[in-house]
Amino acid sequence: MKRTSTAVWNGTGKEGSGSLTSESKVLDSVSYSWRTRFQDVEGTSPEELIAAAHAACYSMKLSFVLGAAGFTPDSIQAVATVSVEDGVIKTSHLVVKGKIPGITAEKFQECAEEAKTNCPVSKALNLAITLEAALL
Repeated sequence: MKRTSTAVWNGTGKEGSGSLTSESKVLDSVSYSWRTRFQDVEGTSPEELIAAAHAACYSMKLSFVLGAAGFTPDSIQAVATVSVEDGVIKTSHLVVKGKIPGITAEKFQECAEEAKTNCPVSKALNLAITLEAALL
């Protein structure tokens, strides 16, 4: 399996702007710029997209891990926060809340940690990943 996205950039790093388009067209000429990345301006940023990918991948992996352990989640909500320091993406912090009938808090923590370690995006990121997990 391969997935493709295209970024087009015009102009200088600070004054220029770009657009992102994904193969599926879920992202279709979505704007990004220095301002959307470092100021509070509408648009996206590479860091936001990494956070979205991490949250999505992690929640799906956790569902698989829970299923393998004999549990069917009613819901999983994962929030990933990517931190940038000195121009380097340093961390991704996951906060997950799950509504999983019949599971103990201890078993949920175990499954949450396994998903953190083994989700494909976690494996792809070369940074510190932290986790907070709670049952609803």
